[in-house]
Amino acid sequence: MRALYFICFVGIMILGSSCSYKQNQILFEKKAPIADTLSQTAATISYHIQPQDILQIRNLQNLKYIVDEAPTSNSSVSNGGSASGQGQTFQVEEDGTVALPALGHIQVAGLTRTQATKLIEDLYRKSLLKDPIIELKVINLKVTLLGEVKSPGNFPILKDNTTLVELIGQAGGLTPAANEKNIKIIRGKNKTQNVTEIDLSNLNSLSDPRTLLQNGDIIYVAQNKRAIRTDNLQNFNTWVQPALLLLNTALIIFTLSRQ
Repeated sequence: MRALYFICFVGIMILGSSCSYKQNQILFEKKAPIADTLSQTAATISYHIQPQDILQIRNLQNLKYIVDEAPTSNSSVSNGGSASGQGQTFQVEEDGTVALPALGHIQVAGLTRTQATKLIEDLYRKSLLKDPIIELKVINLKVTLLGEVKSPGNFPILKDNTTLVELIGQAGGLTPAANEKNIKIIRGKNKTQNVTEIDLSNLNSLSDPRTLLQNGDIIYVAQNKRAIRTDNLQNFNTWVQPALLLLNTALIIFTLSRQ
């Protein structure tokens, strides 16, 4: 009979422990120095426009140029397409030029967004518009966010100096299972890939240049140790619970047969 009580007690403890969980995240609490590395310097360089990039351009001063006056339902990204009042889209060609209304082909490859914006403003000012205010975005740039965030997926980078914290905010924040001390930024392709580990429990990570995101980055948020233990325990329970049930049933039958 004591063996029966013991088996039942163990079963109850295992079932109870599988349901217990406590969030254990501490963000931006401690202050620790961050090593000065070459990757920090590289991360602060602004993006330069490349062939095949897709530019979204509009003139904030005069909607008769660059942007259609009447919004359309066509949101496809193509050369000269419209994005429902957000600005027309133009693809940079292989030779590095982009064809713009009334200007023709303009060389933009190799320029930063700021440089390309100023160039287009100056050209329109000289030939067509009075005091144009050009807004230019490169809308094909994106990063991929995976792991323990509430809404993982692909996210566009529409401005320079987009940070890791901003991206996690767009994704709804970390899940309770996230390890804030182990967030990896994977950058580059093939043999040139490098991995940067970010500790968001460190307040200094907010000013860490390595957290400035670049096109094509893959960010992975790992599980914390508590979540890993919980998963392991749940996997253990998937086969222990039926075994305990079978054993309890056998013990009950055996006990009753002895009476």
